[in-house]
Amino acid sequence: MSAQPAFDVNTDAIVERIETEGYAVVEQLLPLEDVLEIKDALAPWLQGERMGRNDFEGLSSERVYALLAKAPPIAKIIENPVTLAVIDRLLPTNYLLSACLAINVHPGETPQRFHSDDSGSRFWKAPHSWCGISTIWSFDDFTGDNGATEVIPGSHLWAEEDFPPAEDQAVKVEMPAGSVVIFAGNLLHRGGANKSQGKRLGITPQYCAPWLRQLENMVLAVPPDIAGQYSDRVQSLLGYNVIDPGFMGHVDGLHPKRLIDPDYKGRKTRGVAS
Repeated sequence: MSAQPAFDVNTDAIVERIETEGYAVVEQLLPLEDVLEIKDALAPWLQGERMGRNDFEGLSSERVYALLAKAPPIAKIIENPVTLAVIDRLLPTNYLLSACLAINVHPGETPQRFHSDDSGSRFWKAPHSWCGISTIWSFDDFTGDNGATEVIPGSHLWAEEDFPPAEDQAVKVEMPAGSVVIFAGNLLHRGGANKSQGKRLGITPQYCAPWLRQLENMVLAVPPDIAGQYSDRVQSLLGYNVIDPGFMGHVDGLHPKRLIDPDYKGRKTRGVAS
């Protein structure tokens, strides 16, 4: 099966589709020049030396973590206004960047097992509401042959007796470079098999509720001296913020932004608590 056609950038329509089907595609959201800039910034880290350590990571796939410490242009997709406008509707205020990694799928890669990105926080009784929202950006065309992401539509609403999925329920998310698929953290999905002769590069920023521990320890992966080069919104997503009431996330009784800016007084912006 192929994914249903992407639709125009319309936040209401995207949110509605995620709520009902579990995922939505926005085609060619990232301009070609940004696609090329990000690929160039990642190139030093994609030399065939970081293959996955098991079948899930992909023994024929390169994985690169801590991307904001390695390739700063990736901030453009992490704080993309369209994806954040959607996630603002689907997660609580002050949500965090849980993970952000590049996955370069080489020829011969086998399909992953179906999984959900919020499985680390999964409530063991289904159905359950999502704890995060994931995005996957295509930096090469995603096709049926080169390992396009596969999703199980509606599985974010499944009851326990609906598991596991059948192979014929999977939909391949085929999309051109510069596109993004946005999906509920509890949607079943997987990386597909790469039966082509080329590589397939994707980058997946994943966001989680503010009370949930991030998959990547972002404030260690991107320490204050590096985080300082990014916008307030990216710093907040990394975890340089607090949640009121309760001042959750403080450092030695102070706002963590003071590790970046000692004169910080608590500016109030969307997603940045004072």
